[in-house]
Amino acid sequence: MTLPTIQPAPPPAPLHIIATGGTLDKHYDEIAGVLRFDASHLPAMIARARFTVVPTLEELPLLDSLDMQDIDRRRVLASCEHAEQAAIVVIHGTDTMHETGELLGRAKMAKTIVLTGAMIPYAIDQSDAQFNLGFACGVAQFLPHGVYIAMNGQVFDWDRVRKNRAAGVFERTS
Repeated sequence: MTLPTIQPAPPPAPLHIIATGGTLDKHYDEIAGVLRFDASHLPAMIARARFTVVPTLEELPLLDSLDMQDIDRRRVLASCEHAEQAAIVVIHGTDTMHETGELLGRAKMAKTIVLTGAMIPYAIDQSDAQFNLGFACGVAQFLPHGVYIAMNGQVFDWDRVRKNRAAGVFERTS
């Protein structure tokens, strides 16, 4: 009698993406004329990006970051702590991204966590969402362990960045 060969489980994907909402994931409701949340755009964005190694995707409740509470930030922290991967991208609203970055940064995990988002929703022309997702996923696989914010082609340490609301960009602080 021949015993079946037991195959080892495949290794986890090298990258984990956590969706929390933010402008990136908003949909435009043409009837009401407002931005709202529906299903996440991330599965389509990941397919469009043509990743050669498909990342895992975890979807938390989709929120505008102005509506995030401490419990929501702790949920993000728990997801990062429990992820098998050491490279994590967190999709987050830009208004309070630094607050979540601070919570994650102070946890001092042996992981590379990159927060990113968009100034314009993915579903709207001229959005920065697809670029920011790809950029964040790329740098998350190469940066040393720590917490970063990656927006519009720049990477910032979590504790040396601020959102310049007037200019609509993130900038380094001293």
